Amino acid sequence: MNRVTGKAEGERVLFVKGAVVSMKDCPVRDVIDNIGGKWNTLMILALAEGPMRFSALRRLIPDISQRMLTQTLRDLQRDGYIARQVFPTQPPSVEYSLTPLGQSFLVLVEGLVDWSLAHHDAIRSARAAYDAAA
Repeated sequence: MNRVTGKAEGERVLFVKGAVVSMKDCPVRDVIDNIGGKWNTLMILALAEGPMRFSALRRLIPDISQRMLTQTLRDLQRDGYIARQVFPTQPPSVEYSLTPLGQSFLVLVEGLVDWSLAHHDAIRSARAAYDAAA
């Protein structure tokens, strides 16, 4: 055990905001790995408008498959970003909504959306210049 880091000898670590974090237990990597999927942020943004049913989400994001939508909703529910409520109708209807954790993440996602809109042209220009030079 290393006295400085508190980690086992040979364990890979990184520094996150001045703290020593094990590579295998890094909270930043864990969150980014789970929320960084293609559909996750779109789902968070869609639910920002309020609770929605599965079919409404599917119409809102038409290029997502039913299977992928189901898996994305399960992943977001598992991590606590969204809640799933089943209504006792015939047939049962299900509604998805952001949890308080999801609402707090939405603030960050909206910032990323704003940044993306402001810088998208510059990013596309940089890509084109890079690709032309390659």
